[in-house]
Amino acid sequence: MAIIFPFTAIVGQDRMKRALILNAIYPQIGGVLIRGERGTAKSTAARALAAILPEIDVIEDDPFSCDPAHPASFTEDLKRRAAAGESFKIVRRKTRFVNLPVSATEDRVVGTLDIEKAIQKGEKHFEPGVLAAANRGVLYVDEVNLLDDHVVDLLLDVAAMGVNVVEREGISFSHPARFVLIGSMNPEEGDLRPQLLDRFALCVDIMGIRDPRARMTILERNLAFESDPAAFLKAWEPYEKALTLEIAEARERLPSVKHTQRDLATIANLVASLGVDGHRADLVILKTARAHAALMGRDAITEQDILLAAELALPHRLKRHPFQDTEQAMATLSEKLQQIEQQTQAQAAADSQPPTPPEATTKKVSRG
Repeated sequence: MAIIFPFTAIVGQDRMKRALILNAIYPQIGGVLIRGERGTAKSTAARALAAILPEIDVIEDDPFSCDPAHPASFTEDLKRRAAAGESFKIVRRKTRFVNLPVSATEDRVVGTLDIEKAIQKGEKHFEPGVLAAANRGVLYVDEVNLLDDHVVDLLLDVAAMGVNVVEREGISFSHPARFVLIGSMNPEEGDLRPQLLDRFALCVDIMGIRDPRARMTILERNLAFESDPAAFLKAWEPYEKALTLEIAEARERLPSVKHTQRDLATIANLVASLGVDGHRADLVILKTARAHAALMGRDAITEQDILLAAELALPHRLKRHPFQDTEQAMATLSEKLQQIEQQTQAQAAADSQPPTPPEATTKKVSRG
């Protein structure tokens, strides 16, 4: 078994780590794209995230890792077995990390139906693909910008729906496919088409750390890990377990996190004022804000949750001016959110005022 560098031992890159944790809490957010130069811990963070995720319950002989607590998500075979009164053996295992190679074909990703067996014997036989292995786990695509556009589009579709449907010659098969989607890329090697870029819910642009002290810490931790991995992992184990517990508790708290009409107005006004196309950004910000509130132990979202969510959901959707870098764009975003919040507060104050009596209105008009 490969020894994974601890997630909590990664120096800096807080925005990237936050995006990964929030997707782990709420996979329905829709995945995160990490863009950055070589050697900035992109793949290290993705692998380390899977290592700290809470263990899951699965049915022992189920290749699709269906959730025993949600029979509605079972495959046809499991539903048939359950209806026949079969009792399943439940086992607990670690969350899987599935790495999708750049050379992967569509059949390798979605799985294949045996058409010949279906026609000759009337049996529906399905060979699971990468998406089946990734269900309830982490699916990582390194150099996603080099992956075939059709396959990327397919991945994003499944990530959004949570179900993989394969249809061939009038025969169809479906299975649950809910996973934490992580894509990484080096922009120097080419970018994603705007249509695909927009469909990644969150996006983080990262750079190598410039601060000399932080770089020294990176060196020290990597040397300690390489010289004695077991001792290094043991030293960081309390921090890893604490984060695992936080994620598990946030997942349980998430369904109870509420939002108000004022929160929706803040999000809608913010996104509209920035000229962002479509409505996907609004939904992503709301979902991300709810996940962050759950992580912070709150049962309602706040302005801070919305700001942090917007910082992750909007950078790749903003129409930047020439020569405007990410930090400038994020500063503009923060200022815009404060303006929207002030406008929302003023509107709420106006709405709370008692209505003007008709007589007063008439007098005002007559005096004009």
